[in-house]
Amino acid sequence: MNFNKIVLAIKTILVSQPKPQSNRSPYFDLAERQNLKIDFVPFIKVEGVSPKEFRDQRVNLGDFTGVLLTSKIAADHFFRMAEATRFEVPDSMKYFCISEAVALYLQKYVAYRKRKIFFGNQNIHDLVDILKKHKSENILLPCTDILRDVIPNTLEENNIRFTKSVLYRTVAADLSELENVFYDVLVFFSPGGIESLIKNFPDFKQNNTLIATFGATTATAATKNGLKPNIRAPHPKAPSMVGAIEFFIKDNLKKGK
Repeated sequence: MNFNKIVLAIKTILVSQPKPQSNRSPYFDLAERQNLKIDFVPFIKVEGVSPKEFRDQRVNLGDFTGVLLTSKIAADHFFRMAEATRFEVPDSMKYFCISEAVALYLQKYVAYRKRKIFFGNQNIHDLVDILKKHKSENILLPCTDILRDVIPNTLEENNIRFTKSVLYRTVAADLSELENVFYDVLVFFSPGGIESLIKNFPDFKQNNTLIATFGATTATAATKNGLKPNIRAPHPKAPSMVGAIEFFIKDNLKKGK
């Protein structure tokens, strides 16, 4: 990657996630409003653990009466592992989802019944309030190998009975195609994305490239790896990454700062 160019104005942005499937993405609207070129390249990829690796964890799916799903990926790998181990998920299973979007996604696997599917508002604390009403349930938490501590810690603090099981892992993607490509802004959403950048380009120097990070843990990972987060989301005046980027453009670059 060539990062020696001086950024006088933001013209190109690389988002370290897959390209949105919908043509109505706010990124496309931002590109049009600000005359930007925005590319999407996933910096990390998800790999499911094998049935043998799962069995080595000594977790029996039949022991659980509920599943706590923190993402659509978690749902995919829960049902993948159920099929791989020939476990027939009972109709009585209760699903506790981090958001309504994850809850609705379950229609891919089960008949959607409000009596057995519960969801929060993108916040584990919201979901804990629901789980407290179901303290008799034995909960499985399917997760990645880099699950944030805040989730299990919050469950433990509230005496929620749960078992964590790693069903998938996050690994660095091959970014060799970006070797000689320059972008004014690199956008990250997780510590894994930062780590992938460093793994693929160990001699990376930020120079005048702007780094955008979503969430405190991503910003911390950037700092620990010698990077300066120039654009942070959520921002008090812009809760989304798109909003934070646009706010930065208007508030800083267009003023000549």
